[in-house]
Amino acid sequence: MPDTTRLTPLAVMLLATLREGDMHPYELLRLLRDRRDDRLVPLQKGTTYHTIGRLEREGLIAEVGVDREGNRPERTTYTLLDAGRKAVEAWVRAELPQIDRPGDFRVALSEAHNLDRDDVVALLDRRRELLIASRDEHRAGLSRARDRAVPRQYMIEVERQAALLDAELAWQDSLRHGLVDGTLLWGVDGHPHHLEAFRVSKETLA
Repeated sequence: MPDTTRLTPLAVMLLATLREGDMHPYELLRLLRDRRDDRLVPLQKGTTYHTIGRLEREGLIAEVGVDREGNRPERTTYTLLDAGRKAVEAWVRAELPQIDRPGDFRVALSEAHNLDRDDVVALLDRRRELLIASRDEHRAGLSRARDRAVPRQYMIEVERQAALLDAELAWQDSLRHGLVDGTLLWGVDGHPHHLEAFRVSKETLA
């Protein structure tokens, strides 16, 4: 299997979207844009087609057909292979516990539903330890600065980061609670209308 650390966030999102059904690159791009996933990764036609080609060469996806509608160019439809499915899961497992790559974490969080809820809880617990350590480090720095009478104007960035870490911990604890007690629907099996919604959105792209 290819080294999943080499996958870009865009590649991960394309692979994850193909879990919902076979699609051609234009359809993938339109669907991601409709879902406003351009908040997470740049969605450009050239980069998307290049990434699809690389994923095929690496054996993560495969062609399953070519079609043409009217005078439009031919469109190649791709399917997700088992290696691609495993690559998504491995990438999410690697990035979800991290706190030093916020962009990749946002993508991992958006695709966390590809993992079992117990796996997500365990990964977020590892991340929680890092968040607490960072939060405590910032608080300790603030305390030392106050002891030395450092003017507050020089510490406002550290204050902000400590406050953001507090908020992040509170949000993550709330997420964990929903995962553990089952009030948060999880994965396709936990959200039976997901695939039907996808089929409807796919029809609008035809």
